[in-house]
Amino acid sequence: MTATSALHAPQLIANSEMLYLVWIPEDTDAVAALVPDGLSPRADFAVYMNQYLVPTANQTSNGAEVVDGFGAYSLTYLGVDLAGLDTEAGTPARWWTHYFNSSEPMVRYAAERGVPATVGGSTAIEVTADNKVIATTSVDGKPIIRTVARVDDSPLVRGTGQLRYITRDPKTSEFVSGRYPFVMDSRGGFVVESLEFLDPDHDVYALRPADPLDVTFGFYSPDITFCYPGGEGPLGSFHGS
Repeated sequence: MTATSALHAPQLIANSEMLYLVWIPEDTDAVAALVPDGLSPRADFAVYMNQYLVPTANQTSNGAEVVDGFGAYSLTYLGVDLAGLDTEAGTPARWWTHYFNSSEPMVRYAAERGVPATVGGSTAIEVTADNKVIATTSVDGKPIIRTVARVDDSPLVRGTGQLRYITRDPKTSEFVSGRYPFVMDSRGGFVVESLEFLDPDHDVYALRPADPLDVTFGFYSPDITFCYPGGEGPLGSFHGS
């Protein structure tokens, strides 16, 4: 039985710090095997990852809730870009395969909506004086993923839009489409220097990048606000289109 949360969707997350990447994987067969029947990976089998921080509880719309508030948390999630379900802006829909969260209440909230959420994760992001961004994801205290990127000192760039994630309703097994609106300011000069999957024994290793590294999309934002989730509905319905 899926654990439940007293919170109602959507919830707003304000002013988080985020590193987001999409890349071409080394093992396309392993990536394809993580996509369920009824959905298809994109032709390039692209993999996405979001590493982000919410340092204080009052950056969430449930910050004052006595029960089931997310609290301060960090999160890394990964999955596979899908074919044929792009948003109107051309952003691919995405299927979640891994979700490592430090907040147990948020894990219950996400799991109730079909996200493969697990507790015990932690994500750290460091920005050095010479503009290097280092994001490390750990599970039960063991580092499993490390990203090193570089940005510059150019003015922040405003970005807006929606991401689309597909989940499976844990009660009905039907696919559900969720739109996640965002407003962000990102740093310029973004370049990924390395992306390491540090634990070959962890099942997330199936999503490791090809060599040489081929990053097809990404950004670092010190300030991004989004809803979690918003605009949900059965896949193919008005709210799930």
